[in-house]
Amino acid sequence: MYETSENMVDKEKDIGNKRRVSSQPLLPQQIQVPATASREYNMYPFHTLGADKIFDGYHSLAKWMTGHQQIIIDGYGGIFWKEVKQCLQTALQANGMNVHWIDVSTCMKKEEVIDEMVAPFLGIEDSVWGTKCNFKLSDFFNMNELLSLQSKPDADCTIVYGTGAALISWDAPVVYLDLPKNEIQYRMRAGSITNLGNKKVTRSSNMYKRLYFVDWVVLNEYKKNLLPNISVIADGQWKESLNWMLADSLREGLSAISKNVFRVRPWFEAGAWGGQWMKAHIKELDKEEVNYAWSFELIVPENGLVFESNGNLLEVSFDCLMYQENNNILGKHAGLFGYEFPIRFDFLDTWEGGNLSIQCHPTLQYIRENFGETITQDETYYILDCKEDAQVFLGFQENIDPAAFRQVLENSKASKQEIAINDYVLSHAARKHELFLIPNGTVHSAGVNNLVLEISATPYIFTFKMYDWLRLDLNGEPRAINIEHAFNNLNFERRGEKVKEELISKQMVVEQGNDWQLVHCPTHPAHFYDVHRIEFVTRYTIQTNNTCHILMLVEGSSISVETAGGDLIAFNYAETFVIPAAATQYTLINNSTGIAKVVIAFCKENITELK
Repeated sequence: MYETSENMVDKEKDIGNKRRVSSQPLLPQQIQVPATASREYNMYPFHTLGADKIFDGYHSLAKWMTGHQQIIIDGYGGIFWKEVKQCLQTALQANGMNVHWIDVSTCMKKEEVIDEMVAPFLGIEDSVWGTKCNFKLSDFFNMNELLSLQSKPDADCTIVYGTGAALISWDAPVVYLDLPKNEIQYRMRAGSITNLGNKKVTRSSNMYKRLYFVDWVVLNEYKKNLLPNISVIADGQWKESLNWMLADSLREGLSAISKNVFRVRPWFEAGAWGGQWMKAHIKELDKEEVNYAWSFELIVPENGLVFESNGNLLEVSFDCLMYQENNNILGKHAGLFGYEFPIRFDFLDTWEGGNLSIQCHPTLQYIRENFGETITQDETYYILDCKEDAQVFLGFQENIDPAAFRQVLENSKASKQEIAINDYVLSHAARKHELFLIPNGTVHSAGVNNLVLEISATPYIFTFKMYDWLRLDLNGEPRAINIEHAFNNLNFERRGEKVKEELISKQMVVEQGNDWQLVHCPTHPAHFYDVHRIEFVTRYTIQTNNTCHILMLVEGSSISVETAGGDLIAFNYAETFVIPAAATQYTLINNSTGIAKVVIAFCKENITELK
C-alpha cells in the first residue's frame, strides 16, 4: 500500500521560506465557517468539547504560566523549538516575567554517537525498511548532565524546554506540544527539521525510515508514559501561534469519544500511479495537485484527532486516545492488540491513473523477525467505485513456474524490459462493492480506473514490489524493487481456480427486515478481521458486542449515527468513522432518499492470537 516518502512529489504551496512541503494547507487554527448540514466530504472533522476548553495564542499560555517558578515544556519531534521559545519569551516579557531558558537538547549525546547507536535498526543503505528499535528517549541523552540542570535563583521562572525536557523530573508543570505526523513529514521534506539527535538534513526516504523505525518508536513510548502527568497540551503545527488546553480537558474529551463515535482527520498523498477520483469527489482537496494516490482515512499511526472549543481547533495524535482508552476502544480485543489499533481504512485511487506495482506483503513471522512489527499487512480491496474496464490483479496463473517468473522479474529490473504480466498473474474484472481478499504472501495489484477502499490490518509500509511497469516516481527517480523480499514471502499455491474460490469474497445476505438487509462479505481465514455491509432505507441498530467497529458510507449521500451515549453525528459519502466497543449500541439513520450502504469492519469474534 503506502510506499514511503521516496515516492512522493515535493510540492511547495504558500510556504514562504519553505518550512513545509505539501499541496495541503495547514489545519485551520479556528473554524473558518459555521458548521452546516453540508453533505460534502469533510477534510477537517472535529469533536466539540464545550465552551472555554481550548485557548489560542502564546499570550494566553504565558498568562497561565505566570506565577510558576519552574516550568517544563516538552514535545514531540519536529517542533520548531526556536520559534516556540521566541514567541513565549515575547509573551512572558509582556507580563513582566524575567525568564531563564534551558535548552535540553544541549544535553543530548553527540550526533556521531547517536548515529552509531541507531544504525543497526536502519537496515542497509538502500533498503526501504529497518527494524523497530528498542531504545528509550533517555538513551539519547547524557542523563547525568541533564539531571544536574539547575534553576536560576534570580529569575522569576526557569523553563526547561525541548523534546525530552520532562526527563529532568522536576516537580513542575509540564506543557506538552504535540504535532501530527503528516506535518512532521511536510517539514521533513522541506529540510526544516531533522531526525532525533541529528543535525543533518538527509534524503527524505532515509529521514522517513529513521522516523518510522527509531524516532516515532522512542517518542511514542515516551509520550505514553508522560501524558498522565502533563498539565497542558498544545498543538504545535502553526508557525507563530498555537492552541492549547488543560490536560484534564483533553482527558475528558478522549474519554467521551471512547464511548461514542469519532472520526480522525484524513490526509492525502500523490503517487506515481495516482488517479483523479478523490480530486473530483473531495471538494477541499487542492485541484492543482498532479494526482492523489492514497488517503490516510484511518491509518492511525499517522492520523490525528481534532477537538474544538470556542471555534478554536486543537489536534492531537491518535495514539493519545489509545494510550488512555484502549480498553474502551478495543473492548474484548484490547488484551490482544494492546495500544495498537488493529484495522486501517484508506483509499487507493487509480482512476485515470495507473496500475499499482505487482506486489506482496510479508508473513507474520517475517515481519516480526525482520522489521519488529507485531501485526502483518493482511489486506482486502473493497471496490468503492470503478470504470467498466477496471481490473484487479490477484493470484498466479495455474501454470506458474516460480523460477521462471523470478528470472523474468530480474531481467526486467536489470535491463528495463517490459513484462507480459498476465502470463504470470491473474486479472479479474472489478465491480462496485466487490471484495478481493489479499492475505499476506499473495501477489496482487489494483489496476487502473479503480477507487479502492483498502480494508486492512494496520501495518502500511511493507510493500514488496516485484514489477512496477518501468515507471519513475514523481521526483523522476526509479522506484525500489524488492524481488528478494517478495520471494521470501510469496505463496505460489494461490493460483488458478483456487484464487477465484478463496480470494474473492462470496457475499451473502445473512439477515433482513422490511427495509434493510445485512450482507456478510467473508474474509480469508488468515484475516483477523471480518467485513459486513448493511443496506437500509430508514434506520438500523447495531450492538457492538464489546468489539470496535470501523465504518464507511459507501453508497448514499449522508447518514447520522446515534449512540447509546447520546451523540448524534452526521457522516457523508466516503467518510470513515469508528464506533468504540464501549459504545455498546448505535443506530444508523439514513439522511437521503434511496438505499444507504455502509461497510463495517471488525475483529473476528474468536481470535485469541495472531497467526
